[in-house]
Amino acid sequence: VLQTVTCHPVSNSQVAAAWASVPFPAVRGHSLPDALHAYQQDVPWKLLSSCREHKVSCCFAQSVVLRGICKERTQPTSPLHACETAEQILQRYLHTVFPGAFSTSHVLEQPCITLPPFPRFFSPLLTRQGFLLDKPPSYSAAAVESIPVLTSLQSSPVLHTLLYSLYKDVQKLDTRRWASFFSAGVEQDDFHEALQALRTLSQCYETGFEADKSEDETDSD
Repeated sequence: VLQTVTCHPVSNSQVAAAWASVPFPAVRGHSLPDALHAYQQDVPWKLLSSCREHKVSCCFAQSVVLRGICKERTQPTSPLHACETAEQILQRYLHTVFPGAFSTSHVLEQPCITLPPFPRFFSPLLTRQGFLLDKPPSYSAAAVESIPVLTSLQSSPVLHTLLYSLYKDVQKLDTRRWASFFSAGVEQDDFHEALQALRTLSQCYETGFEADKSEDETDSD
């Protein structure tokens, strides 16, 4: 279950970028704080939306769901290890990596089931429960039956790149070649108004870097 979170809406428009880690990179026998502590400089999930990732960790708001991993009893060797619950661990991690962002998080005990007909594309380095092994097994690995998964919906600067790229692609269309499209009831003025609204929406997700880049792109139009 995912929640959509947005920031800076324009005309009640809502946009979020999807991220996921399938499976979540947790080593067998290690705790959730151990797994997250290894990703202090980068996040353990990848962008699913069709746009280039930003190197800088930044977002306005996000909703994160982790399933299949619970807190285990460990010695408090870091602030993450000192948290009492898995929800507190994940929330503290998000506040550390994304300071100032509005973050909600949910942790579910039930993992993602990967029994047939789920595709068989997992590495032999995964256990039957989807946890990472320190080294390849000396025996034939058993089929992965479940995996821990982390997903995130983010309102972030990456949406500027995604929306502005969409605006540029649509702008290049020669509408004179789409007579049937407009004969179906779409007006030219409405089309151009929607196109400009898309560009305006992309600007709502700009930071200073994206704003400077947009000025360069505008100059080259």
